[in-house]
Amino acid sequence: MTSPLAGIVVLDLTHVLAGPFCSHTLSDLGARVIKVERPKLGDDTRAFPPFVGDESAYFAALNAGKQSIALDLKSQEGADILDQLLAASDVVLENFRPGVMEKLGFGWETLHRRYPRLIYGAVSGFGHTGPDSAKPAYDMVVQARGGVMSITGEEGGPPVRVGASIGDIVAGMYLTQGILAALYDRSSTGVGRKIDISMLDSQLAIQEHSIAITAATGTPPTRTGARHPTITPFSTYRASDGFFVIAAGNDAMFRLLCTTLNLPIADDQRFATNSARCEHHALLKRLIEAITLEHSVSYWIKLLETAGLPTASVQDMAEVLRDPQLRARNMVLEVEANPGGATFLAPGNPIKMSGLAEPKKRAPAPLLDGDREDILNWLDNS
Repeated sequence: MTSPLAGIVVLDLTHVLAGPFCSHTLSDLGARVIKVERPKLGDDTRAFPPFVGDESAYFAALNAGKQSIALDLKSQEGADILDQLLAASDVVLENFRPGVMEKLGFGWETLHRRYPRLIYGAVSGFGHTGPDSAKPAYDMVVQARGGVMSITGEEGGPPVRVGASIGDIVAGMYLTQGILAALYDRSSTGVGRKIDISMLDSQLAIQEHSIAITAATGTPPTRTGARHPTITPFSTYRASDGFFVIAAGNDAMFRLLCTTLNLPIADDQRFATNSARCEHHALLKRLIEAITLEHSVSYWIKLLETAGLPTASVQDMAEVLRDPQLRARNMVLEVEANPGGATFLAPGNPIKMSGLAEPKKRAPAPLLDGDREDILNWLDNS
C-alpha cells in the first residue's frame, strides 16, 4: 500500500499544539516530517505533564513518527542547515509571531523567490494581517475573543473554556486542509502557495448556530449548558446513577422518543414542533427526567438504542479508551515516547482511507536531535 503523501517532505518549525497537530496529520497520511527544535530545550511540550519517568505523554502523542533535528536558527550553521532542508522540502510549517521568519531571513517572499515550489504554512493567533497580527495568543485567548466561551457553560453561570484545546486544534485542522489544497494546486501549476491560518479566524468559522442566531435576531446567544439552543430535546438527562444524552433531532424522532418513554405529550401543542419545544425546553426536560430518574444509564441506553434513537452515556476518558467501537476502528494505539522508551496510549488516525495502512501501534516519538545524523546524510545525498 502507498500512503497518499508518500514522498512528501514536511519541514516542521512549529511547537506546542496547532502546528504539530497539522504535521501529525500529514505524517499519518504518509509524509516525512522533520521537526526542527531548539537546542537543549526542544519543543515546549517535552516538559508538559503527564510523565512516565522523564517522558511526556503529551509530546509523544503529537509527535509520534516524526524526526528531530536541533538547530539554532540565529547561528550561521543553523541557518545554513535550515536552508538546505528548505531546498529539499515540499512544505515548511511555522507558528512564530508574524515577522519572526522575516527577521531570520526565511520569510515567505524570500523563500518563494528562492524555492518557488515550496509550500509555506503559517499558523498564528491572529494571522499575518490586520491590526492585531503581532499580539500573542493562546488557545484560551482565542476561545474568549472568538465567542466560543460566551456560549459555553451552564445557563446563568460564568463563561467556560471548552475542555479540548479547540483554539489550537481547529487551527491545525484548517492548516492541514490548506496544505493539502496547495499540494493539489502545485501538481498542476508547479508553484507553491502561502497558507496563513489565524486561530481567531478558525474559532469564528466553526460557530454555525451562534452566528446565524445573532445575524437573524440581533441578539447573541448565551450559555445553555449541554442543551442545543435550536434543537430540543438535545441535551443531557439524569438517570438514577448518572448522565446520558438524548439527541432527538426532528419531530419524527421526538414522537418516537415519547412512545419509547411512554410519555403522552407528542400531540401537546407546547411540544408538537421543534420551535415550540425550544420555547418550553425547561418544562420538557423536567417531564423527561421524571421518567429517566427511575432507571440506570445502561437501562436507558439499551432501550433508546433498540428504538433507534441517538443516545450515549457521558463517558470519562478511561471509558472512552475501552470503548469497543473505537477499539474496532483502531483508534487507541500504543506509542513510545522515544525509541525503546516509555509506552503511552494515543489516538489513532481518524482518516480511514482505502490503501492507507492501519498500524497497530504508532512509531516512536523522536529524541531531541535524535535524527541529526540521518537527516544530514540525507541532505548530502539528495
